[in-house]
Amino acid sequence: MSEDFVTTLKKQYNMLNINDKVFDFCNGIWDGLKDRFDEIDRVSELNQLKVLKAFQNNRISDAHLTGSNGYGYTDIGRDSLEKVYADVFHTEDALVRAQITCGTHALTVALFGNLRPGDELIYITGKPYDTLEKIIGIDPSLDCPASLREYGIVYKQVNLLSDGSFDYEGIRNAISPKTKMVAIQRSKGYAVRPTLSVKQIGQGIEFVKNINKDIICMVDNCYGEFICEDEPSDVGADMCVGSLIKNPGGGLAPMGGYIAGTKKCVENASYRLTTPSLGKEVGASLNINQSLYQGLFMAPQVTSSALKAAIFAANIYEKLGFKCVPDSSENRYDIIQSIVLKSPEAVIEFCKGIQAAAPIDSHVVPEPYAMPGYHSDVIMAAGAFVSGSSIELSADAPIEEPYAVYFQGGLTWQHAKFGIMMSLQKLYDANIVEL
Repeated sequence: MSEDFVTTLKKQYNMLNINDKVFDFCNGIWDGLKDRFDEIDRVSELNQLKVLKAFQNNRISDAHLTGSNGYGYTDIGRDSLEKVYADVFHTEDALVRAQITCGTHALTVALFGNLRPGDELIYITGKPYDTLEKIIGIDPSLDCPASLREYGIVYKQVNLLSDGSFDYEGIRNAISPKTKMVAIQRSKGYAVRPTLSVKQIGQGIEFVKNINKDIICMVDNCYGEFICEDEPSDVGADMCVGSLIKNPGGGLAPMGGYIAGTKKCVENASYRLTTPSLGKEVGASLNINQSLYQGLFMAPQVTSSALKAAIFAANIYEKLGFKCVPDSSENRYDIIQSIVLKSPEAVIEFCKGIQAAAPIDSHVVPEPYAMPGYHSDVIMAAGAFVSGSSIELSADAPIEEPYAVYFQGGLTWQHAKFGIMMSLQKLYDANIVEL
């Protein structure tokens, strides 16, 4: 960048309450990331072409962008969108519905649709995300009405090894003749551990299938779509499950979730989402088909912006002495950046910065509160166009040790860059960091 442009840019940031010290510190770090960002753009281009090919193969036209109401019979837009998703994920079928309220709901539909009383479910990535605990009924001391446990489904758990890899001996010992499904959570949730690569996931699935080829392997793919050239479904997953207000919705999907996988698994899931016998035949799309199509089309580019933001944040905060997972130089397999900020005050100021940088509700000050499904008070910052959308610039954290904040999203790289700078500005103003 020319000196004149840097001066102009700094003035613009000053108008948005970023002081010169924060600007200079962050801008110096950004200068060293350009080669890495070029590699992200190369992967994004491959994924963009993959999505485009799926659109063209299914002959998508303006007729598919309209919706339906009532029962939703003969909704060609909805049905063709599911074919596009199946092509993108290289699966036999897909269920892509506005009626799926969130990623947790998508996983619930996949679990309940494919497990029966007496079956056994094994999570081989340790305890799943907090919101799934009562759905599964993990803690026998807690009353968990309508959970898998209440329906007689047995839960087992194999923790990852200390280096974040699969405990293959533990997996072998856990699998029994009753094991119906093995689940893998790709991303870290509220754990400070590495995200699994698609290659690692494939190795885990291969190991399980070599023990029993009939075991269903389900991957919680939230936050991981379009980060790499391949998806877990390319390496043997029977189901990939995620939310449309994360990566694949491209920031335009107003709601929804997806399950992409084998025809049988998707069919079973559809019977749980609607009713047995009706399955995928019903479920009106109303007027959101265009947003779902366009969001998927934009997803590779939007995800690349979020990925750049995560790397930028890690480089900034690691240089300031904070532990970052992944660290500043590691390969990336999802959009989440965990930063161990060491104190509740630092977590809160970070989230205040993300909120202050938002296009929506920038005047709002986030505070920790007791959210249903979580162990402790949680603070969430997300001034989003779509409520709760974590492909948009957002951050959240449980107020508990090790006081790690989880940062993700950014519809554009430029906005995400500003959000990270504002988080640092808040920490600097509160005398938590020195520059």
